[in-house]
Amino acid sequence: MFIEPNISGERRGWIEVICGSMFSGKTEELIRRLKRVKIANLKVEIFKPGIDTRYDETKVVSHDANAIQSTPLSNSQEILLLAQDVDVVGVDEAQFFDDEIANVCETLAMRGVRVIVAGLDMDYLGKPFGQMPNLLAKADYITKLHAICVQCGNIANISYRKTEQAGQVLVGEKDIYEPRCRICASKK
Repeated sequence: MFIEPNISGERRGWIEVICGSMFSGKTEELIRRLKRVKIANLKVEIFKPGIDTRYDETKVVSHDANAIQSTPLSNSQEILLLAQDVDVVGVDEAQFFDDEIANVCETLAMRGVRVIVAGLDMDYLGKPFGQMPNLLAKADYITKLHAICVQCGNIANISYRKTEQAGQVLVGEKDIYEPRCRICASKK
């Protein structure tokens, strides 16, 4: 990743988005970047939506059990209140946040904060998920990760829902979802 040198001495912020399907390693990559930030002794705040309690009430946890402490929130505006005097803000499961999350990230970047966001870019039907399209449009850097299709072994970009339960938001794990490619996701 190329970062422009800051000749003027003022701090410049930016937005990084890590996206992909479930089981592609988004949260793992978010945690990896945030741990490096902590090693550099930068001030960091990490947030997740309160709806995501799959592995832990307060920690951001990857499917392979790596974890980092975070603050669960009910809305994205709380980030602006809680992220005072920080160098880096991390946000997991951004697709579950409200319509203001992209603007909140933009505000932080304008304040000179590095913002690292992870989230599903598509829902189980392969449609854009929540505010992720807006975050991707505002992002300075995008990392798209892929899982492996459990049916054929090709790259997977769909979080295939194994249940008939309707509705875009259904928080779950391997019991409800599996990674599939386009072709295998179209087969019932």
